[in-house]
Amino acid sequence: MEFRLLGEVEAAVDGAPVAIGFAQLRCLLAVLLVEANHVVSVDQLLDRAWRPHRLPQHPRDAVHQRIALVRKALATVPGVAVTTHPAGYRLVVDPQLVDLHRFRALVEQTRAGRHDDLAMASFAQALGLWRGDPLAGVTDTAWVASVRTTLLQQRHAVELDLTDIRLRLGEHTGLLAELSDRVERHPLDERLAGQFLLALYRSGRQADALERYEQLRRDLADELGVHPSPPLRQLYQQILRAAPELAVPAARTEPATTPVPRQLPAPPRLFTGRAAELARLDTLLDDQPDSGGAVVISAIGGTGGIGKTWLALHWAHTRLDRFPDGQLHVDLRGFDPAGQPVPLVTAVRGFLDGLGVDPATIPVDPDAQVRLYRSLVAGKRMVIVLDNARDTAHASPLLPGSPTCTVLVTSRRHLGGLVTAHGAHCVDLDVIPEHEARDLLTHHLGHDRVAAEPEAVDELVACCAGLPLALGIVAARATRHPGFPLAVLADELRDRSGRLDALDPGDPQATLRTVLSWSHHALSDAAGIAFGLLSVAPGPDIGLPAAAGLLAQPSGATQALLNELENACLIQQPTPGRYRMHDLVRLHAAEYATQRHGKAERDTALRHVLDFYVHIAHAADRRLDSRRPVVRLEAPAPGAEPHEPWDMSAAMAWFETEHANLTAAQRAALDHGWHLRVWRLAWVLTTFHARRGHRQDDLSAWRAAVDAAAHLPDLAAARAHRYLGRAQGELDRHDDASRHLHQALALAERQRDTAEQALAHHQLARAWERRKDHRRALEHATRALELCRALGRPAWEANALNGVGWHASRLGDHDTARAHCQAALALHRRHHNLSGEADTLDSLGYIDHHTGHHDRAVDHYLQALTLFRRLGNTYESAATLDRLGHPYVALGRHEQAQAVWREAAELYGAHGRDSEAAQVRRQLKTLEDQDSR
Repeated sequence: MEFRLLGEVEAAVDGAPVAIGFAQLRCLLAVLLVEANHVVSVDQLLDRAWRPHRLPQHPRDAVHQRIALVRKALATVPGVAVTTHPAGYRLVVDPQLVDLHRFRALVEQTRAGRHDDLAMASFAQALGLWRGDPLAGVTDTAWVASVRTTLLQQRHAVELDLTDIRLRLGEHTGLLAELSDRVERHPLDERLAGQFLLALYRSGRQADALERYEQLRRDLADELGVHPSPPLRQLYQQILRAAPELAVPAARTEPATTPVPRQLPAPPRLFTGRAAELARLDTLLDDQPDSGGAVVISAIGGTGGIGKTWLALHWAHTRLDRFPDGQLHVDLRGFDPAGQPVPLVTAVRGFLDGLGVDPATIPVDPDAQVRLYRSLVAGKRMVIVLDNARDTAHASPLLPGSPTCTVLVTSRRHLGGLVTAHGAHCVDLDVIPEHEARDLLTHHLGHDRVAAEPEAVDELVACCAGLPLALGIVAARATRHPGFPLAVLADELRDRSGRLDALDPGDPQATLRTVLSWSHHALSDAAGIAFGLLSVAPGPDIGLPAAAGLLAQPSGATQALLNELENACLIQQPTPGRYRMHDLVRLHAAEYATQRHGKAERDTALRHVLDFYVHIAHAADRRLDSRRPVVRLEAPAPGAEPHEPWDMSAAMAWFETEHANLTAAQRAALDHGWHLRVWRLAWVLTTFHARRGHRQDDLSAWRAAVDAAAHLPDLAAARAHRYLGRAQGELDRHDDASRHLHQALALAERQRDTAEQALAHHQLARAWERRKDHRRALEHATRALELCRALGRPAWEANALNGVGWHASRLGDHDTARAHCQAALALHRRHHNLSGEADTLDSLGYIDHHTGHHDRAVDHYLQALTLFRRLGNTYESAATLDRLGHPYVALGRHEQAQAVWREAAELYGAHGRDSEAAQVRRQLKTLEDQDSR
């Protein structure tokens, strides 16, 4: 008996060196095939594939080398792989692909049946798998000899079973020649001899049968010194007296029954929510007559613990009246780490049993079984639940062909193949909303207990992050100790490092950690690595370029890994190109990464993604303001090269998308003591924070940068204190702002850095303005102008000129103010500084309005507003809109004033500038009251 897969090995190792030993390689594969889907240790491989022959000089290396060749040979054979296990190696293969296991399965199934016609065909099919002697061409080790003997004995036993059946069916005449030949090869086999005697007798050759018995009796006495066995002696006596019981028995028939299958497991007792998903399943069922004659299939997908099975069972049980012909259910165990997924033959056999098919009438061929199953459910109104399918190939053979059936398929993978090939409808499950999570806990724990501790319940809901399994575990633990405060459990869950330990109901197979592990165990090695390392990515989500940077992989390879993780429902893609991981899945991924990767490897991945963010944010910041000082960066790690935004609008859009990740990246850098990265991330975020009014975020970023700057050169410290002072001032924390700005100025003076001194004075001017001390503000602005002129930097001088003009205007010196601002405007336009131009136009609008030139004020404000919007600077846009309303009122253009003030109030509110928003609303109210008189 040979194995079908050996032909693949021959082709793959045809060019291998002779020293490898092809016959021995076949022996190694034979060991793995005989033990298919079981782990074989290296010692067992050596014992079975080499001994009693001389072992190679380096035995274990020889095994590893030949395993590598076997893997290469099997690489092109679908559905077959040799996996490494701590205890050795395992050949993972569908037993139906290996003739030995197919033979044994057919024999076992046939012997369990009761119908001779079917059994005869099945035994014949099993014997038809044999092609010569077993293990031909394999190194003749002791193990090979033992297995060969066993296999020949098994074949001989099946031949005897088949002969018994053929004799019962009256085929005695056709058996004579075959039995005569076999008796010559096995002269002392008494069961075979008895079959030959019976065939001779039934063929009218009683004398030949008696003579043959006498010959066997003498052979047994001569060869073994024994007499024939009692059964054989009894047969001899029956033949001698022509006993009637030796006649061919009549065929038997048995009535068939067709019970209605009720295979659905019990429904979840406290199912809550999922109204939209239940309604979608109802709609699909209601639309069944319009489905074009196709079976309605709903593929319910989602991560482990999301409630796929609960949804399917709840829906099916509450609609049983729609399925009067019954329900079929199978747990396909697609992600069960304890064993292989349920094979097709097992699943179909379970359906056939449920449909009441007599085991004796079930065909042996798997395809024939599937056809029988589909025939039996054709035209019936049934629901068929295929739970926990590994993939499309696992589920599709079990799909019925009748449009009267409804099928629910659940899987941790997105079953796109079912959609493409069978028109399935995807029902992807996300976490449940907060109110449904609270309802679920209420159903489990009772209203009084939940109402008694609202804050603890809020924290439990938050820690479970909408995952139904986690909520169920929390409820189970709370139910186990009804007298314990819920706050105790909330305290336990609050610690992220121990949260998965807390989500343990006491059943090892039901812990959240175990359930989630079933998904990542099914990943490829590369995807498993990516799953673990993605847990270190800072922020709530990640884009493809950043993921490629983190993994140090090309974009194409990274996309393939993300696709595999998304198909496994371990990550989600809520918007195109953006990926996120559920909070509890991320905790599990972090544990997995800790087990699989050392701290150095995890830190390297984190550094890669942080440096990616720094590089691309720096490039984006330069698009927003190219006149900021250049920060020199090291070259990015290979594979982590950023792709720079194309223009200003793209840069702003990138910052909007990545802002939460950038702030999280800075916190991660701070936690790891990577001081320069902390400072750089604050630096690259500054322009965006200013233009979008993220004042609190700017404050947090520069606070971290000031702490980091203690480990950096003085210039970095000076800039950090200056920007922190500015952030404090924007939030009207005047004393803190003054302290940091003066510290920045002192550091700049100590370093004799004129440029940094000028910038510090500029910020001090703004700080004094916010304290309504315009005279001191003008003093610092004037000093900043002097220093900028000494530096010979026209663009900086333009900013300083506008600063002097603005503060002079606030003191009522409008002529001085206008002259400085007009000079500033000319310089800004000459050097194409749009941001400075917008600021200066706003200043000129203020000056014109306060000198009675309201039309010119409107024109200047509108020009400024256009530039601010072009720059994406919604923060300054709000103030300009606020100021624009006043010349509109002075000109009697009240509707326009109301329009810009409404927009200003909205922008102020969006930026958290509540006092300014309230002031604008008061202005609107006053103007509306005037118009109503």
